[in-house]
Amino acid sequence: MTMVRDIMTKDVKVCASHDSVTTAARMMRDIDCGSVPVCEGKKVVGMITDRDIILNCVADGKDCNTTHCHDCMTTDVITCAPNTDAHECARMMADHQIRRLPVVENGEIVGICAIGDLVTVNIHVNEAGEALSYISENTH
Repeated sequence: MTMVRDIMTKDVKVCASHDSVTTAARMMRDIDCGSVPVCEGKKVVGMITDRDIILNCVADGKDCNTTHCHDCMTTDVITCAPNTDAHECARMMADHQIRRLPVVENGEIVGICAIGDLVTVNIHVNEAGEALSYISENTH
């Protein structure tokens, strides 16, 4: 059985809640992903996505340099634990239509599991593919 700890990214890039939206967007560009955890210390307090930035900042005509992550992030964050089974992680992604799950242990972020991490484990290709297909169908 493959656990999330075996496939997660341990070097997680995060934003602080008072970081500017521009900082978050640059981080997404630099690590080539569409979402970043927002943390206070090591505690996950939100997720900010490229979509959050577009809908809650750009579309409202706000200044991305002065708008903070906490002003437009999602606060209802779905997380998993390092000992979560990879199959369960894939199901959680599909159920919640998300591509990246912060991995939390004892209240602190210890990693992130992306849908791409699931496909690195051959037995999960079908599940991750189904999850990605479901996520993609429901975000258009």
